[in-house]
Amino acid sequence: MAPRLQLEKAAWRWAETVRPEEVSQEHIETAYRIWLEPCIRGVCRRNCKGNPNCLVGIGEHIWLGEIDENSFHNIDDPNCERRKKNSFVGLTNLGATCYVNTFLQVWFLNLELRQALYLCSSTCSDYMMGDGIQEEKDYEPQTICEHLQYLFALLQNSNRRYIDPSGFVKALGLDTGQQQDAQEFSKLFMSLLEDTLSKQKNPDVRNIVQQQFCGEYAYVTVCNQCGRESKLLSKFYELELNIQGHKQLTDCISEFLKEEKLEGDNRYFCENCQSKQNATRKIRLLSLPCTLNLQLMRFVFDRQTGHKKKLNTYIGFSEILDMEPYVEHKGGPYVYELSAVLIHRGVSAYSGHYIAHVKDPQSGEWYKFNDEDIEKMEGKKLQLGIEEDLAEPSKSQTRKPKCGKGTHCSRNAYMLVYRLQTQEKPNTTVQVPAFLQELVDRDNSKFEEWCIEMAEMRKQSVDKGKAKHEEVKELYQRLPAGAEPYEFVSLEWLQKWLDESTPTKPIDNHACLCSHDKLHPDKISIMKRISEYAADIFYSRYGGGPRLTVKALCKECVVERCRVLRLKNQLNEDYKTVNNLLKATVKGNDGFWVGKSSLRSWRQLALEQLDEQDGDADQSNGKMNGNTLNKDESKEERKEEEEELNFNEDILCPHGELCISENERRLVSQEAWSKLQQYFPKAPEFPSYKECCSQCKILEREGEENEALHKMIANEQKTSLPNLFQDKNRPCLSNWPEDTDVLYIVSQFFVEEWRKFVRKPTRCSPVSSVGNSALLCPHGGLMFTFASMTKEDSKLIALIWPSEWQMIQKLFVVDHVIKITRIEVGDINPSETQYISEPKLCPECREGLLCQQQRDLREYTQATIYVHKVVDNKKVMKDSAPELNVSSSETEEDKEEAKPDGEKDPDFNQSNGGTKRQKISHQNYIAYQKQVIRRSMRHRKVRGEKALLVSANQTLKELKIQADEPIADYAAMDDVMQVCMPEEGFKGTGLLGH
Repeated sequence: MAPRLQLEKAAWRWAETVRPEEVSQEHIETAYRIWLEPCIRGVCRRNCKGNPNCLVGIGEHIWLGEIDENSFHNIDDPNCERRKKNSFVGLTNLGATCYVNTFLQVWFLNLELRQALYLCSSTCSDYMMGDGIQEEKDYEPQTICEHLQYLFALLQNSNRRYIDPSGFVKALGLDTGQQQDAQEFSKLFMSLLEDTLSKQKNPDVRNIVQQQFCGEYAYVTVCNQCGRESKLLSKFYELELNIQGHKQLTDCISEFLKEEKLEGDNRYFCENCQSKQNATRKIRLLSLPCTLNLQLMRFVFDRQTGHKKKLNTYIGFSEILDMEPYVEHKGGPYVYELSAVLIHRGVSAYSGHYIAHVKDPQSGEWYKFNDEDIEKMEGKKLQLGIEEDLAEPSKSQTRKPKCGKGTHCSRNAYMLVYRLQTQEKPNTTVQVPAFLQELVDRDNSKFEEWCIEMAEMRKQSVDKGKAKHEEVKELYQRLPAGAEPYEFVSLEWLQKWLDESTPTKPIDNHACLCSHDKLHPDKISIMKRISEYAADIFYSRYGGGPRLTVKALCKECVVERCRVLRLKNQLNEDYKTVNNLLKATVKGNDGFWVGKSSLRSWRQLALEQLDEQDGDADQSNGKMNGNTLNKDESKEERKEEEEELNFNEDILCPHGELCISENERRLVSQEAWSKLQQYFPKAPEFPSYKECCSQCKILEREGEENEALHKMIANEQKTSLPNLFQDKNRPCLSNWPEDTDVLYIVSQFFVEEWRKFVRKPTRCSPVSSVGNSALLCPHGGLMFTFASMTKEDSKLIALIWPSEWQMIQKLFVVDHVIKITRIEVGDINPSETQYISEPKLCPECREGLLCQQQRDLREYTQATIYVHKVVDNKKVMKDSAPELNVSSSETEEDKEEAKPDGEKDPDFNQSNGGTKRQKISHQNYIAYQKQVIRRSMRHRKVRGEKALLVSANQTLKELKIQADEPIADYAAMDDVMQVCMPEEGFKGTGLLGH
């Protein structure tokens, strides 16, 4: 047995022998378990929850002894956010913007591009005033160039360890939670930047993108017949290199420039030969830029899955790249040196993390840029080893090829940036313009103010912590009460007082009170007994209440608990006694009526009732440190429980008297009833001579008379309309009977309800009227054509013979008469038959109904379809089983009622003409359709098929992908895993605005 249960049983063991009126103060203290010896510190390793005297393990260990000052606060040293000397500034990752951060750092370390951007004209002059910047306004860049200017100025001279690029990202309209294609971003942004700078007057600024990144190549086609050569010149800002099947960067470049043969259907039309000829086509590099961007095409489209995938293959590249063998004009400066490697860490094209290794053009040192963190590579060398270890799980890792001096291998590098090698030293004097420097200085001032504020907050937290430390060391030694006066305080409050992470709130003991506003005996397990000295200090410093002294021990609750426990012990004996008494036959009028259900469960009801009496105090006060219980909800729950626990109410009639059914009750003796009444004093009492409810007797007689009347009416109507009841010899519009020219129409709903009544007249109410208004529109016109009533709408109507119609008019009240008349057209040899309805068709409402039906067919969501894979062109499902199209066993009425408002019914249940029950604009017709159409057709499961939920706006490609799932198991890396949805790319962003 658990220690807590042992303590509780020991505390109440005396109740088995002591009567409630004999309870003394000693018994009360025993019930509250305050007679136990206090726990000895050093012996208890954890808190004794059942012992109010145990004050060990409540959180005091963190305060005893010497404490480090840093434990008094959770504020990091603000100097950790300060930029280190001779280091670069990082960029905050706003969610999934690491791909943007890598390119920003690469472009920032392009000194020529940075210098040109600083020279761009800016609207900051409007922001300036007098001697400097307006203090009351924050600078907001207006154009992409201004955002880039300000961002580069902060990266150059900010005192922060990292800066926030949210202004730049917001100006581009990028989704910070969606990871995009980094290569596509680079292309689009360079195009946007070039277009923006083209409006600048300074040629060095206007042409900086072309000067730095733009090269030229030609598509050359040579005719094999005449040797004629045609060229198509084109500019490029990066070379897109295929890496499939290659191991070295030079092999990728060679494949990019290799000849392609144009033969067969792909022959080239030669203008010189004036006919299609075999030819060769290749790319010739005409000029190369200062900064050569080589895009390694790691992300390719997988035709099998319909999504992109990443090629995690190793590609070797050198730090020095000689491009002279690949250009048309030899002898130029074509030796490049590696300046940046952009890396994607992760195995999936839809998730992962982007970082960049960039070489400082001024010092020649390599740095790793990982969002906020900037790491300097040791020995001024490029090191990619740690990035390769995170590429894929260890089981599928391939061995890394050996690399010689000055060469590297990577399976994560997706872009290589090479700079033209020159003898001249790079320009080391890129100065930030004065207006930008003033903005940077202002931001640095805000940062310094923040550092001072954080340092002050740290100091205040340390001072408070030291004061709390002294308070705990002083008071904790005085907490044990011993023999001196004592009080009770909540254990939860003491733990929060000792918790350094939360501020101490006022003491709140309301949750521990009983219905008499004293300490409840059952709450002693969550209370602690402390000295009056410590309690006085607590209440003076923190306030709260109510104070629970020795007078707060509740004698009433202890006496009640004693009574309940004695009843529980006596219940077993009384149960046996009552069972024996029930075996005896009751004679005369000495017995009492008791419900059979109550007799079967009276012992359980008694136990639950006794337990409920113990739990009443728990519901009386539900407040602890500001958390209050919903009293209305607790009252409702208790009311429901009371209704379930009422004894002998199972023989009450609706009028509160004895029910008339003797099968639900039995007589018990006077002695047995007395025993039961001890546990259920409020139970309804019915002596054996008690008469049954007179009102129920009258209602019973009336019910019998009504049943007889219903049977008589049903027999009369069944005799009057025998064919309509048996559904025999019914007329049909498609095969009009020869012996009549007039047929009448009623709703099928009326016929079904009438048949139900005739079959079971005692369970159903008589049908008194024929409601044909459901078949008419609000204008009084018919909603169906003659053709539709022979096909799809035939399920909604019932045709009546003229003789039957006369009988229906006698038996029922008819609101509207609807009939179809057949007439012959022509004087001699009539060749055409016409059918005229009364009332006539309403064309407008009919057209509206059809439009609504077609609209609902197109606008469905969450429809269930069944897909089965076809092997060897064999049909899996037979055409002769159209019922397999039905996707549920529920009735149409149930489905319609289960749909939320505004949601269309997705199920396509077909019958005859294939129409589907749809909503129309007329409420009568809607209600009628809900009542009439009742189909229950279960889909028969076919082995190997798959159920899919589809909607009207889903494409065939999406359906195929859904049917073929699972496609792949993409592992999430540093960034959040992106759901593989249809790609939108940079649609709707500022990158496409130009």
